[in-house]
Amino acid sequence: METKRVLVVGGTGYLGQHLLLSLSQIKDNAPYDLAFTYHSNSNLLQPLLDAIPHSLAFHVDLVTGDGFQSIASKFGLPHVVVNCAALSVPRVCEKDPDAAMSINVPNSLVNWLSSFEERDTLLIHLSTDQVYEGVKSFYKEEDEAVPVNVYGKSKVAAEQFISKSWPNFAILRSSIIFGPQTISPVPKSLPIQWIDGVLSKKEQVEFFHDEFRCPVYVKDVVTIILSLINKWIIGMQLNYTHQPHIDKLHNVLCIRMGKQELHFI
Repeated sequence: METKRVLVVGGTGYLGQHLLLSLSQIKDNAPYDLAFTYHSNSNLLQPLLDAIPHSLAFHVDLVTGDGFQSIASKFGLPHVVVNCAALSVPRVCEKDPDAAMSINVPNSLVNWLSSFEERDTLLIHLSTDQVYEGVKSFYKEEDEAVPVNVYGKSKVAAEQFISKSWPNFAILRSSIIFGPQTISPVPKSLPIQWIDGVLSKKEQVEFFHDEFRCPVYVKDVVTIILSLINKWIIGMQLNYTHQPHIDKLHNVLCIRMGKQELHFI
């Protein structure tokens, strides 16, 4: 049986590292070949490669697409791509909207996948709850996406681009992702670690009190992604539909499926 190939775009990021580690620990019924991309966090690379020695790392520029051809020649066409890469700090996106759009809308990734004759790769794309307007609490999947900041707008643009440009996709809208630190500690401020830090120093700090958010544990997000990968690769309960479908998993993550519908039981 052919070993299945999984590519994690943005593998040195917070979710990417947790996902790669979980994928590397699967031994039964899912012999995955793993590869991941990195861009600016090259200093995080070696500890990750030491922890997952059989994975391949590729330097990729998501804006220009430089580096994807190296993946094609050394790794091959992935059966599944999980896109965790993003410019995800809202204030940074506000300062540079062009960068937010060029990084968060995966034009180069989809163009690269489209260069292959086969078009049966599943693209799992991470989005955000900030695609919503924020005038009420507990949004549902079918609610209209009306973002009020650049980060949210770039993620809506990404969702629309993927749904129009690639036949097999799953879009996950998460809220605040929290959990333990990664193998290679990421420079991004993490919720639990930040709270622990300010409390241990007995510093005064103001928390937001005018938002309804649904924080999600990072390993729960990983579990959902692994379920999608397994169902796609193993081919369990796959049905064809002519229209994009929205399938509710739970009240934290929203999932939008492409032309292949994966049913969860």
